[in-house]
Amino acid sequence: MTPGSQLREPGQATLTIHALSVANGSLALCRMPGETGHYRADLQDINDWKPGLVLSMTTGAEQEAVGALTLGADIQSMASRWFHLPVPRCGIPPSNVLFKWPKASHAARKALVGGGRVLVHAGCGSGRAGMAVLRLMIEVGEPPHAALNRLRSLDPLAVETDEQLAWAISARRV
Repeated sequence: MTPGSQLREPGQATLTIHALSVANGSLALCRMPGETGHYRADLQDINDWKPGLVLSMTTGAEQEAVGALTLGADIQSMASRWFHLPVPRCGIPPSNVLFKWPKASHAARKALVGGGRVLVHAGCGSGRAGMAVLRLMIEVGEPPHAALNRLRSLDPLAVETDEQLAWAISARRV
């Protein structure tokens, strides 16, 4: 069986989705589908949460390594919009992602204000995902340090590096 086709056995780890109320909606972060070793089961966990939008912060090589080559199509087949914003592990958005961020951010903020659900994932679901979640929280109007404290009460490892924190808190309310 390939990693993408494995089913989760009873008692095996599931994909944990950490969600916060933001604006009128829910903003969540999690690890990349397939990181648990059970890509299809992880997708089912995401589908069960019913996000209207998913932001993928992982690189194509990371997705390939866990059998998630069809991640974008799989997310979209669950009636979710999908943005691929590849950021290297422990990194901040490179120029090509900075170019895409305003459109992705606008879609996420619109969903949140409208009461929707937005899911952000990265490799282990803390550093890059936390960076993007924190930035979105600030862009919808939360004070930076209060937002960070609220996020870290949910996931103490959210936003792993000083550079990620600097990028996230450089956001302005949009």
